[in-house]
Amino acid sequence: MRVEIFCDGACSGNPGVGGYGTILRYGDNEKELSGADGDTTNNRMELSGALAGLEALKRPCEVVITTDSQYLVKGMTEWVSGWLKRGWVNSKKEPVVNRDLWERLLQQSRVHRINWQWVRGHNGHPENERCDALARAAIESYRRSN
Repeated sequence: MRVEIFCDGACSGNPGVGGYGTILRYGDNEKELSGADGDTTNNRMELSGALAGLEALKRPCEVVITTDSQYLVKGMTEWVSGWLKRGWVNSKKEPVVNRDLWERLLQQSRVHRINWQWVRGHNGHPENERCDALARAAIESYRRSN
């Protein structure tokens, strides 16, 4: 089973109110997810968007995740192995920021076969633009309800 996940995060203030938008696609079927947090960062929302998609899957899948976050892609494809070797300490010998979310992503990467793809943000990629709109709508919804 091959699933596509598109995700984006946004933050109004950094830290501040943040949101994420995610699209899951399996064949002709699509599902949109979004969420928000009142005190977060853009990077946490980028990670949360990917997690929302992965954690919505009900069985192990081949997954292509498309994001405009180099932080997310490089974290999962380049940096995480070093963090694990160093006990969740980065190259500057400081604790890895957002470790809780990285650990959840790592757990999901053990369940699913994931291919991480980066696209330039705000560059006309239809799914990336939609995810951005979902993230911003989640921020506005959060503000209205709090």
